[in-house]
Amino acid sequence: MRDIFYIFRKEFYDVFREPGVRAFFILLTLGYPIIYTYIYSNEVVRDVPVAVVDHSGTPLSREFLQMWDATAGAEVAVYCASLEEAKVCMDRKEVYGILEVPADFSKNINRGVQAHVALYCNMGALLNYKALAQAASDVSLAMGKEIQMKRLDYASRIEQEIAVSPVKIAEVKLFNPQGGFTSFIMPAVLILVIQQSLLLGVATLAGIRRDRYGKMIPRNRHYRQAWKIVLGKAVLYLPVYLVMGYWVLFIVPRFFSLTQIAGKAELMLFLFPFLLACAFMALAASFLSKGREYPFLLFVFTSVPLMFISGISWPKEGIAWYWVAFSKVFPSTHGIDGFVKMNNMGATLKDVLPEYASLWILAVIYFVLACFLYRREMKFSV
Repeated sequence: MRDIFYIFRKEFYDVFREPGVRAFFILLTLGYPIIYTYIYSNEVVRDVPVAVVDHSGTPLSREFLQMWDATAGAEVAVYCASLEEAKVCMDRKEVYGILEVPADFSKNINRGVQAHVALYCNMGALLNYKALAQAASDVSLAMGKEIQMKRLDYASRIEQEIAVSPVKIAEVKLFNPQGGFTSFIMPAVLILVIQQSLLLGVATLAGIRRDRYGKMIPRNRHYRQAWKIVLGKAVLYLPVYLVMGYWVLFIVPRFFSLTQIAGKAELMLFLFPFLLACAFMALAASFLSKGREYPFLLFVFTSVPLMFISGISWPKEGIAWYWVAFSKVFPSTHGIDGFVKMNNMGATLKDVLPEYASLWILAVIYFVLACFLYRREMKFSV
């Protein structure tokens, strides 16, 4: 215990003495969740500017465009005489979509023939496309029902409504009722911020030691056993990141009114093996850092791939099996799955036992790996 406490004190001194390490451990963990959540705090995209090309110019086409402009997703920014003129507006980023109404729009409707409109979207912004496509679909369905009801003039209003819509659909968005992007993606980002900041901080500290001393383990009688070194360092990281984790997972979501269903006690119990696995993984990965700048080259770019293969931004069923298997190596994958189930879907710790057990298994594996690497480093540094 004396050796572990000595290593803990030495690690505490080194962490809070180095500005770069402090930035990763504290400033990044405090600031990034606020910045990311604030950027996406609007939740949904509304009033996407569009250009309209109305070749029909009839009361029916104008009614369709007025209904479309009245939706929450679209806003008619400009009327153009031709599709080429509208394309110029899109090239200038004045609009993100073009709605073209053909000349035979009203004629086809009056003849009982299906009419068509063309919607062109800038697919560089998928949320804009979603808003415009949803608005066009809603308006076409609503207008179609009104046209059918007018042709059933022999029936009562209730009979007309039943005839054009015999099955009424009630859309219920479970766990994300507003359909917002922030509520969907931020829980995963919060977990990933914890893992990546810890990984970058520990690796940067290892790189600094290699730059200064040429080795990671000092010549000291307290650094004689690898498992004591690993535990002494982890004993410091755990309390620091328990505090940071509480900030990231409880306080930040409350600032932005994000979904918080899980009980704090159970969520902190789930967080504990996640932090252990992250700490031991960071200690093992720090041996790849040969200098102060190496973590930026090695680990920063991994954030986006880890987000994708976690299954939160794209369903795992659509990801190749070998990438799904590879994702199990990282604590963030199990942490994201468990946290989303508990915090957003109301699961209990018992319901996420597979993820909870996986985090403990990873903690043991990375602890053994870190001990092995430190033992090997001790042999080579003698």
